[in-house]
Amino acid sequence: MSELLKLENQLCHRFYTLSNAFTRAYRPLLKALDITYPQYVTLMALWEDDDITIAELLDRTAIDGGAMSLILKKLQDKGFLVVTKDKADKRVKRVQLTETGKEKKAIAEDVPAQMLCKLNGMTADESRTLKVLLDKLGGCFENADLN
Repeated sequence: MSELLKLENQLCHRFYTLSNAFTRAYRPLLKALDITYPQYVTLMALWEDDDITIAELLDRTAIDGGAMSLILKKLQDKGFLVVTKDKADKRVKRVQLTETGKEKKAIAEDVPAQMLCKLNGMTADESRTLKVLLDKLGGCFENADLN
């Protein structure tokens, strides 16, 4: 068997298992907010810059358009945000936090610190290096012909 084909040599499988581990680690932290991790990512983007178009939200979060539609519906049903038509261009939809959505930010303030506590085996320098390397890897896929 080729060494390249062994599961233990697959970078992609490490990302897959790590992604699942992150999702499991966030689950109890997000329980107080009654949201999922993709909903949390969406809210973080809106807490950073409210009243943006769906296109801007998709760009900032890198969440698939179909998935984003479901996320926005769930968050709207929970009263966290509203989706409205842009006044200047009715084809464009804007996303705005409600007062409830804005208030949830105070609860979420502790989540990043709580996640950092779970990464106690990694130094701050290692964490910064990893972020740089992950951004670099992501750039490889942006520039690659994936078709």
